[in-house]
Amino acid sequence: MSSLSRELVFLILQFLDEEKFKETVHKLEQESGFFFNMRYFEETVTNGEWDDVEKYLSGFTKVDDNRYSMKIFFEIRKQKYLEALDKRDRAKAVEILVKDLKVFSAFNEELFKEITQLLTLENFRDNEQLSKYGDTKSARGIMLAELKKLIEANPLFRDKLQFPSLKNSRLRTLINQSLNWQHQLCKNPKANPDIKTLFVDHTCGQPNGARAPSPVTNPLMGAVPKAGGFPPLSAHGPFQPAPAPLPTSLAGWMANPSPVPHPSASAGPMGLATANNTAAILKRPRTPPTNNPAMDYQTADSEHVLKRPRPFGISDEVNNLPVNILPVAYTGQSHGQSSYSSDDLPKTVVMSLPQGSTVKSMDFHPVQQILLLVGTNMGDIMVWDLGSRERLAIKNFKVWELGSCSMGLQASLANDYPASVNRVMWSPDGTLFGVAYSKHIVHLYSYHNGDDLRNHLEIEAHVGSVNDLAFSYPNKLCVVTCGDDRFIKVWDANTGSKQYTFEGHEAPVYSVCPHHKESIQFIFSTATDGKIKAWLYDNLGSRVDYDAPGHSSTTMAYSADGTRLFSCGTNKEGDSYIVEWNESEGAVKRTYHGLGKRSVGVVQFDTTKNRFLAAGDEFLVKFWDMDNINLLMTTDAEGGLPASPCIRFNKEGILLAVSTNENGIKILANQEGIRLLRTMENRSFDASRVASAAVVKAPAIGTFPPANPAVGASIGDRAAPVAAMVGMNSDNRSLVDVKPRIADESGEKSRIWKLTEINEQSQCRSLRLPDNLTAMRVSRLMYTNSGLAILALASNAVHKLWKWQRNDRNITTKVFILFYFIFVLEHCISIVSLLISMSLRLLTICLL
Repeated sequence: MSSLSRELVFLILQFLDEEKFKETVHKLEQESGFFFNMRYFEETVTNGEWDDVEKYLSGFTKVDDNRYSMKIFFEIRKQKYLEALDKRDRAKAVEILVKDLKVFSAFNEELFKEITQLLTLENFRDNEQLSKYGDTKSARGIMLAELKKLIEANPLFRDKLQFPSLKNSRLRTLINQSLNWQHQLCKNPKANPDIKTLFVDHTCGQPNGARAPSPVTNPLMGAVPKAGGFPPLSAHGPFQPAPAPLPTSLAGWMANPSPVPHPSASAGPMGLATANNTAAILKRPRTPPTNNPAMDYQTADSEHVLKRPRPFGISDEVNNLPVNILPVAYTGQSHGQSSYSSDDLPKTVVMSLPQGSTVKSMDFHPVQQILLLVGTNMGDIMVWDLGSRERLAIKNFKVWELGSCSMGLQASLANDYPASVNRVMWSPDGTLFGVAYSKHIVHLYSYHNGDDLRNHLEIEAHVGSVNDLAFSYPNKLCVVTCGDDRFIKVWDANTGSKQYTFEGHEAPVYSVCPHHKESIQFIFSTATDGKIKAWLYDNLGSRVDYDAPGHSSTTMAYSADGTRLFSCGTNKEGDSYIVEWNESEGAVKRTYHGLGKRSVGVVQFDTTKNRFLAAGDEFLVKFWDMDNINLLMTTDAEGGLPASPCIRFNKEGILLAVSTNENGIKILANQEGIRLLRTMENRSFDASRVASAAVVKAPAIGTFPPANPAVGASIGDRAAPVAAMVGMNSDNRSLVDVKPRIADESGEKSRIWKLTEINEQSQCRSLRLPDNLTAMRVSRLMYTNSGLAILALASNAVHKLWKWQRNDRNITTKVFILFYFIFVLEHCISIVSLLISMSLRLLTICLL
């Protein structure tokens, strides 16, 4: 139900109370579940109307919702049972015992047996715990005080105990305003119009359309006042004005952040003893914050301007561009992304990385976008450089401070099965990353480029598995974690001290999603029972309570600009759902089609470019346009994917990492991603050559001398090679001569790498090159920019150059060629050993 519909219910409640429809008022309170009338509850408890008490409570909670609810129902039924015993009505007491109290035996069998034994006593006050039980009236009063404390502390009642602050007869006023507006639109308005129905719009000078049966003088409206004035309004009865509670819609609760301390009440073990009035129980403050802004009657989605956090490396000028208000629907809206097409999706497999164990989580570095962080089911974490295809660092699971661990963790570590990585994530600036393990622990590492990975913090975060982590910035950099113990916790990322603990889920917490809008910081959390809750950093408990589609284990993610919220999950039956949410209403706005009906494991998903969604399902990677519920396209990444592969986009959405069946990772790229990787490969290759010997300009035909430092220029002083290539399949086209340029200027988007496979013998040619020096293994081999020479680097650091004259078979002297070129030097090692040792890459350069 939308926030406006919810407010309409409150207006109807006020109207019904003013009209003295008492039973209807309480029935609507119960059925809507929006307002718990504590005054009515007190009256029914005091009068001992136990059936009405439980019926009214059933609209807000059930016995097994949480421990507060359980104790509320137990206290009521225990009192009803004791009153039956006090009246010597054994038959009634047995009936209550069997029908009402037996349900609690599953939670405390000993207590149920003790309650049953009261039937054998002549006077139940002979029981030591009940010796101070007085008369029925005083016992009800004591119990009522305890019930009120439990209700105020129960998260399910936290936003339902106070009626919104409304002016008297607010619904009448709104109807009068509407009729005044309609009257002013009449072509011939009468001085004293006769309003006979509300079922159709008012007009003067003609019948009011199809009249509905209604009295001539409407007691609800009376005479319609002239424009600018309204009739006096009477008092509205027992609904006394009170500050508005925190609404359940996301937009509403974010408008009222409050630092009020968390309420607490004793929801401890159930017992026979009567409630103690003097128990030290902190009540929830009766008056919430009064800074309740007036409702802006626009769309339900337009209550807050959305602002994304400033990305690292983005200038203030770019970051301060105006941001659109979240619209009601996205149909037909492009959000400025109309320039994107499915061709921009990374679909081409460019490399495979061996992991050695099953990949559980991945994350790309937010700044260095070719760095990939990976966590596995064996507890290993690795950092890969995709440019060089090298594994920069690896860390195995190990508790850093075993002596300071809890006994539970030490017992868990003693088990044979290893600690699996559940989640890895970089901090927003990429200086830290966090690892959540399946055994209690969270590790934070600091990253200092290259292979410099240092231990930063070890936190024993939860009892059991730590299921997810994320970084947030409420007032400083923090780490948000969740686990099997049903808690969400917030930790200082610098010191490791605990900042907040959020409690309220009734099942293990599966994932967390911190976010902010304007200055309001909040956290979404999801549990394995399909419950979604939202929390502010104020210890006031959850603000909203949604159900995930299909009650699935769900992860949530925002689009890159922070304006659209998505979730993807899989339930116990294997049904998977990927949806977009209307935050203001807590309702699903759009459900995307194409996920399998019997998924294996929880389907993982990601978003990119503020335009596309991707999910790993049915041995495929599936893509959707955010504005279209139908599947856009799929790819099998050349095969070898598991049923529900792990996937992750890099920040710009030009690379996509996908886990494989063979304990590896495939990297998919679009054309821009391919250019990025080639550029990084070139830079890496150039850097490796800086310390090499000087290149000497040679005569037309001949060889280098062993060493001649006085001639030529260092390769390190030369411009980076041009990032361009063409195929070799009998392609003799003349290409435009492109001068070499600095690597930073080589990102010309109009030039695209064209990969060519060499798979036929006719495409290759063997060649023996003369060499009068001692035969040495060739480490590097390049085809020169002119197309008239081959440059080789021997393992003894000697450069060798072979050149030939231009002829009719070599007319395209300006063609840039990049390919894998294999040859055999006289007295050199065999082709096979050369392939294994060198992995030759031929780069285009310009010899001076």
